[in-house]
Amino acid sequence: MTETIYFAGGCLWGVQAFIKTLRGVVHTQAGRANGDSSTLQGEYDGYVECVKTEFDPAIVTVSQLMAYFFEIIDPYSVNKQGIDRGKKYRTGVYSKVPQHLAAARQYIQNRADRDKIVVEVLPLVHYIQSADEHQDRLDKHPHDYCHIPQALLHKYK
Repeated sequence: MTETIYFAGGCLWGVQAFIKTLRGVVHTQAGRANGDSSTLQGEYDGYVECVKTEFDPAIVTVSQLMAYFFEIIDPYSVNKQGIDRGKKYRTGVYSKVPQHLAAARQYIQNRADRDKIVVEVLPLVHYIQSADEHQDRLDKHPHDYCHIPQALLHKYK
């Protein structure tokens, strides 16, 4: 039985490329989370770029996924990762499962740098799948911009 959690770490292309290589991750999907769908007019108002991550909890835990996630983000940066700027590039972890959020908060609380971390940990309210052109984008266009270094993107392949 798989479970689902959502990771936002800047531009979703690199986050998806990295996360899908992790042991225990069975499926990923590029999307946007926690915006205001009532005002959606061609833009993703308030949404954060994220990766829907289906994983097997018998193989990888939320805490382990958090550790991997922290390898590819600057957890102290507000609304930016790499050269990408804006609220849609904020970092966050979202889920409909309270235990996932508790595990994510505990992971952050256990870190020595916890007081500097600005990663959101919130319930998933809304989710919109990204267009097909954004799904597995770096597989189709490996030379597109990505804030995650190539060596890190392929660290767990």
